[in-house]
Amino acid sequence: MTPRIVRAEEPNVIEQALAVWRAGGLVALPTDTVYGLSALPTCTEALRRMGQIKGRDDGAFIALLLADPEELPRFAILPEAARPLAERFWPGPVTLMLPRTEAVRPEIGEGPRVGIRLPALPLAQALIRAAGGALAATSANLPGHPAARNAQEVLSQLGPEVDLVIDGGWVSIGSASTVVDCTRWPPVVVREGPVSEVDIRGALGLIRREL
Repeated sequence: MTPRIVRAEEPNVIEQALAVWRAGGLVALPTDTVYGLSALPTCTEALRRMGQIKGRDDGAFIALLLADPEELPRFAILPEAARPLAERFWPGPVTLMLPRTEAVRPEIGEGPRVGIRLPALPLAQALIRAAGGALAATSANLPGHPAARNAQEVLSQLGPEVDLVIDGGWVSIGSASTVVDCTRWPPVVVREGPVSEVDIRGALGLIRREL
């Protein structure tokens, strides 16, 4: 089945996305980094579909997108030592792997950890807030394929696997977020993206200044 496509500027785009999510469907949406495949974090069926589409053999995982930092305690614990990363890079292209709370479904994240990101794109923020403050998401591409930077790239890879595609044009960054494991010290960059490991270590005060 061909997914529905809706332009981001259409006045009822949020209502259309909500209808799909509430019916257990998957919505591809633009963020500041790449297009993401999203679902309600409470919908087990949709989360399992996401896992089947992405697979787990290429390091893919389902994360949570938040619009507001006040939502974070519902889903994860931010270690005090890692707080500078949230303060400097959120909203933005950094995903922090954090200890999860019991509110996070087992299909999301990796074991005791969950990835959390606050995207900077206003449309993504509005969609997340409308969904209840959080969306389960992963990049909208097939395993081993490049990340989707526009709606057509989503369609060419996922096609009928998606129920609704929100066409927001080209994304501003075009590469997946930097992922930092904050469940150990010092935090470890497990995937380098738009924010470099040097910048991560610098924000944590782990780089000595040359005298």
